[in-house]
Order: sequence, then C-alpha cells, then structure tokens
Amino acid sequence: MSGQGVEPEGEKIRKAVRWICQTVESSPGKTRQAIIREAEVRFDLTPLECEFLDAKLGQPDPETGQGNA
Repeated sequence: MSGQGVEPEGEKIRKAVRWICQTVESSPGKTRQAIIREAEVRFDLTPLECEFLDAKLGQPDPETGQGNA
C-alpha cells in the first residue's frame, strides 16, 4: 500500500472499505469494530490490510466521537 492519501491499493481492501461505510450507516446497532472484524473475514484481508482498516476506520474522531468512515 502506498503511503500517499487514504486510498488503499488492492480491490479487496477497496471493496471492504466501501462495505464497512455502507454497513456502519445501515446497521447502527453494530459497533464499528465488529463491522471491521466482519469485513476482515468476509474479504479475506491480509494482516497489513487489517492494520490499515484499524488505523483509518477503527479509531474514533476526537471531535465527534465517531469513527473515521
């Protein structure tokens, strides 16, 4: 993955990011971390791709308390 921007390389990770964003909006009862874990399995992501998701989407925004997705 490139260090430039937020756009990840690889089709699996891009599909996972889109799926996570959609699922966060459509499933307010699920935690963001549960959704991310499900995506990691569903899209068969590598450990490096899982780290990317955790870093970019898993941490709550300090201003809003919401995740980064």
